[in-house]
Parts: sequence; structure tokens; C-alpha cells
Amino acid sequence: MTDQTDNRESSGENPVTTRRGVRSFVLRQGRMTEGQKKAYDRLWPEYGLTREDGMIDPRQVFGRDNMLNLEIGFGMGRSLADMAEAAPEQDFIGVEVHLPGVGALLKEVEERGLKNVRVYSIDANDVIDLCLPEACLDRVMVFFPDPWPKKKHHKRRLVQPEFVQRIRHKLRVGGVLHLATDWENYAEHMLEVMNEAEGFANTQEQGGYSPRPEERPITKFEKRGENLGHGVWDLLFYRTN
Repeated sequence: MTDQTDNRESSGENPVTTRRGVRSFVLRQGRMTEGQKKAYDRLWPEYGLTREDGMIDPRQVFGRDNMLNLEIGFGMGRSLADMAEAAPEQDFIGVEVHLPGVGALLKEVEERGLKNVRVYSIDANDVIDLCLPEACLDRVMVFFPDPWPKKKHHKRRLVQPEFVQRIRHKLRVGGVLHLATDWENYAEHMLEVMNEAEGFANTQEQGGYSPRPEERPITKFEKRGENLGHGVWDLLFYRTN
């Protein structure tokens, strides 16, 4: 395989997104390590999903009809691998645009012998719009998305009213959208969006943020932040209709 970088759009082949307009991500020129490349080469044919696959049937993809989770922006994949390993009775689809992260997750999948993980390496918006059937998901997780801290960049933040409504239609009624961030300003923005979102209700009867659920792993990054006194905010809302 040729050396994989995240510069996939310059070639015009299989662009990372088909959507126009403001994006919530910037493609970095990250190169895979040798171990990530080898894992990608070996495992992508088995675990990778593509836009060209079209609308999937999760029961066919996983060979069973179990609880289905979607993680958007899994980074280097450790938390997703931890969750999949801890819950072998559930299935997990991960989405990440940066290829080193995809390679890292596939390496974890191989080392842990996980069979309940599948991966997209395209814009999550394309996955939502073009690849997932209505009401197929039990849980959607967006953990520590890019906070775009400068006010002029807030429009790039992934969690926006329109995005949340498109997620809602992919969740079954009762399914949960779980958001987490370590930026207080973004947490406030998320809470405002979710409080106003049609068809969602807070799992916390008193409203506000949620305690971290046990199933969300604590990342090294998060531990380091906690040691420095940084806060982390979790929001869990479920689809009501």
C-alpha cells in the first residue's frame, strides 16, 4: 500500500466528504506508523465500511441483531476498543476521518480479537445521511469533539440543532445521544442545543449535566485534565418521538 496520509481530497478519489459548506474538522497531514499501516492493510477489508456500500443493514454487517452504538470521532480508538471489549454482546460502528486513528483502532481490534467493531473513515455527516437506516441506532456517542474555541469558529462546532435532528432520526425511540466535552463554553452550547431540540428529553430528571456513565472510559487526556483541575461535562438525552 502506498503511504497513507489524510490528504485524500487532493487526488479527487473517494473524498472524505460529499457535503459542501462549513466543516467541523480539518484534515491534518498525519502519517500512519508502520504498525498502523499493517493493521489497516490486513483488517480494512474485513472491518471497513465505505460510502459506496450505501445504506447498510446492521444485521447483515454484524451477523446478528444486537444493541448498536455509533461513535463519531473516535480519535485513536482506545476508548471505542475499551467499550467494545467490555460489551461483546453489543455492536459498535466508529467514524473517524483521520487515517492514523483508523489504523490505531484496527490495531487494537486485532490485538484484542474484537469482532463487534466496524469502521468508517469519512465525514460523519455522510455516514448519517447516506449509510445508516432510520431508527437503527441504540446509542450515539460524541466524546470530546473539536471545541473550536474562538468565537468566529463556533459555527464549525459539530453539535448544532440541524445535526442533532439528523441524529435523532437514526436513533430508535428511547435511544440515547451521549455528548461529552472538557470545554465549559462548548458544554453550555451543547446543553442549550439539546434543551431546545425537538424529540429529545434529558435523562436527568432535574435537567442539566449527567454524571459520567461507567461505560464511558476515562481517557489519558481526560485524566491529565482532571489532574490539572479541568472539568468534564457529560450530557445524555434520549429520543422521545
